[in-house]
Amino acid sequence: MNQIFELSNFLILPFWFLMIFLPHWKWTRRIISSPLIIVPPAIIYGLLVVPRFFEIMPAVLQPTLVGIAALLGSEVGAIIGWAHFLAFDLFVGRWIYLDSREKNASAWLMAPILFFTLMLGPLGFLSYLLLREIYQRFDSAKKVAE
Repeated sequence: MNQIFELSNFLILPFWFLMIFLPHWKWTRRIISSPLIIVPPAIIYGLLVVPRFFEIMPAVLQPTLVGIAALLGSEVGAIIGWAHFLAFDLFVGRWIYLDSREKNASAWLMAPILFFTLMLGPLGFLSYLLLREIYQRFDSAKKVAE
């Protein structure tokens, strides 16, 4: 299980590196624009979930704290949860990167937000939404002043 855990981390880190440290490199946008970058962690997730489908479904169809704790309280459950986090955090990070590039947001501002998204997904996402709102209000005020 440890090898699967290490592999899942290894598969996503190059994409985060590109978005955070090389946001203006011409290949970064081309690579990150592909939704296929989400496929590797999604495949790992699928390979772990499908054989345990009938164990997992009752816990997620009628979730309880005890049921979810039991599901995640094993090595396999932890790796399933981790692969889920990695896939969705990368999906959200990809959207943040592409949206911020489209809006010409500062790469210096985006680097910590993308890192925050990698480390604490939903909080990074909320940070970006806040920054995005500030950018939109500033841009709207600028257009009104012109």
